[in-house]
Amino acid sequence: MDQRMFKKTHRNTQIDLFGNVPLQLSGKAKKKYENSRGWHNQFYDQIVSRIDESLFSTLFSDRMGAPNASVSTMVGMMILKEGMGWSDQDLFEQCNFNLLVRKAFGLINLNDEIPVESTYYLFRKRIHQYNRDHDLDLLSEAFAKVTGEQVKEFKVDGRSIRMDSKLIGSNIALYTRFEIIHQTLQLFFKNLDDKGLSRLPKSVQAQLSQLLEEDPEVTVYRQTREEIRSRMQSLGDVFYRLICIFKNDNSDHALLLKRVFEEQYKVLEGHKIELRPKEEIRSGSVQSPHDPDCTYRNKGDQKVKGYSANVTETCSDESLNLITDINVQTSNTSDVNFVQPSIRATEEVTQQPVEKVYADGAYQSPDNDAFCENIDMVFTGISGAEARYIPEWINDELMVTDSQTGEILKAKMVKKTKASTRDRWYIKTKDGTYYFDEKVIRTAELRRKMRGRSLEELHKRNNVEATVFQLSYPLRNNKTKYRGLFKTQMWAVCRCFWINLVRIVKFTQQTCQRTFQTAINAVLVDLLLPLWASFMRFMRYQRENYCPILSFNSFLLVVIYMTV
Repeated sequence: MDQRMFKKTHRNTQIDLFGNVPLQLSGKAKKKYENSRGWHNQFYDQIVSRIDESLFSTLFSDRMGAPNASVSTMVGMMILKEGMGWSDQDLFEQCNFNLLVRKAFGLINLNDEIPVESTYYLFRKRIHQYNRDHDLDLLSEAFAKVTGEQVKEFKVDGRSIRMDSKLIGSNIALYTRFEIIHQTLQLFFKNLDDKGLSRLPKSVQAQLSQLLEEDPEVTVYRQTREEIRSRMQSLGDVFYRLICIFKNDNSDHALLLKRVFEEQYKVLEGHKIELRPKEEIRSGSVQSPHDPDCTYRNKGDQKVKGYSANVTETCSDESLNLITDINVQTSNTSDVNFVQPSIRATEEVTQQPVEKVYADGAYQSPDNDAFCENIDMVFTGISGAEARYIPEWINDELMVTDSQTGEILKAKMVKKTKASTRDRWYIKTKDGTYYFDEKVIRTAELRRKMRGRSLEELHKRNNVEATVFQLSYPLRNNKTKYRGLFKTQMWAVCRCFWINLVRIVKFTQQTCQRTFQTAINAVLVDLLLPLWASFMRFMRYQRENYCPILSFNSFLLVVIYMTV
């Protein structure tokens, strides 16, 4: 815990007559600086001043001590860094010398100080450590609270939502099995202290020292597949000896050593170590010892070692739409697992019941159907090609339609055996026997429901893809610059803070323009209506007295001449 004492930020900054920025500016510069609709002032009003600093009070000491740096400023720095796509060096340079950036944090005097680098990094570290110790994400809680206040202020309609996910690669090299095993041993050996080294037999120390001098990438390139397999087998024995020696060690590197061993090897009778077949390695296995959280996923043509980020936002045609939830999980997490937590999070943020959800077919499952019983789920596509034979329940009987010939056949239930775990039905055709289970029947029912949806409904989900694009826009080669699940989650939350701010800035500017135009129209109506009434009376007088007919433009010229 930080030894500094928690203290909320004092918002009313005392004006310095000689260092106050607004007093030193004039003309267009001052107008832009004080523009309430500018991004910098909106950033302060919509984010920095809304941060509930008490959420982060657990990161600091409750005893006497020097007060902490401004929590809202440090959170704002994290958000602005990811929003602008800056490096840490760029962030501190902008915070020190860019007047608009300083105004975004409420720093209106030149001598107002921002948190120093060490304080900023320690704050990020404390948030990360608190998540590890308590499984609580303080930054996501702050996002939910700020967004909830924005929803109330701008009367955002949260009854309809849409969601989509994106695979994001981890900032790691692509390692082979040999490299994963090799690098894990290297990391463990490098992080041993003198006490740990003294527990190692000299033979093991010699083997590990040799590994430190070896480049695994070069070894993979120069040796044959059989030689590499033999090397991995021998390294398994080293793994097992280390695990036995450090079986009571619960440090991160010791736990990683045990995890990689269990994923890559198995222990047979007589403590014989055997390398697992490639087919037994799961997608959730360690892909890099430098980022143990990332997992492997093959989704269509996309192969990613990293994470899956799910974005949920409101979906209204008449008001501002905001992101209400961002959930980052390992890449092998199925989209169906995002539905229930995202709906709960959205309802908590908006304080409104979700009535309609727009998503693609990857989000549908029987469990989600039960959870969303009172919610209208609009799925815009079902993965896979539509089958030729389409099942449908009619009067408690399963009828199957041949989509090519239109023939309707009655399906019969397959007789169950002791090994049967689910109900199945079948039909016989001249091409063979076709079987149907509950999943196939359910998919066919979903396709029928989709055909009954209008194109307008089916296209409403598409806009969330633009949101996902904005989320990942700063990424290079679709890879995050952070390692670890929680650090990637922090990055995603900061990006969503920024995306919501941009939307609010545009919304307020458009609202202001519409209000201004409405006011002008009202003034014109007040001026022109009496003038038009006078013109119509004048026209009637001309017709009744057989005078030459004047146009409205000529009438205006006469009025202006008489007025002058």
